[in-house]
Amino acid sequence: MAEKIRQFVEFKLGEEEYGVDILQVKTIERMMPVTRVPKAPSFVEGVINLRGEIVPVIDLKKRFDLPPGQITDNTRIIIVTLEDITVGMIVDSATEVIQLPQEAIEPAPTITNGIDSNFLDGVGKLDGKLLILLNLSKVLKPQEITQLSEM
Repeated sequence: MAEKIRQFVEFKLGEEEYGVDILQVKTIERMMPVTRVPKAPSFVEGVINLRGEIVPVIDLKKRFDLPPGQITDNTRIIIVTLEDITVGMIVDSATEVIQLPQEAIEPAPTITNGIDSNFLDGVGKLDGKLLILLNLSKVLKPQEITQLSEM
């Protein structure tokens, strides 16, 4: 039986490398103006107009209580689909698509640099580096997804 290979879009938040399942990624966009939305949760930056579609944008660093970063030429918005909702995630940079065999993915440790392990799908090992794999369906709680869908 052939081993299962999973593909992830690799991105950075600070010094850490993360991955999100490529099947959930629609597109990766350069940083663009984000329109603030009143009364949005603190980690929601606002909304963008992406080719005619209004997309809520979250700041992953704020979501994970990481120190804020600077917006640079490398800053990207990864557009993902989450339970039929399109959401943008601001990241420091999106580097590449990587392939990981299923056996190179281990369960998430309970403590990872202060990020709630509930947000994680596991840790991938590739060429001596670790890739923190996000579980997008846990990054946003159901009521937050509902709130974003109403924006």
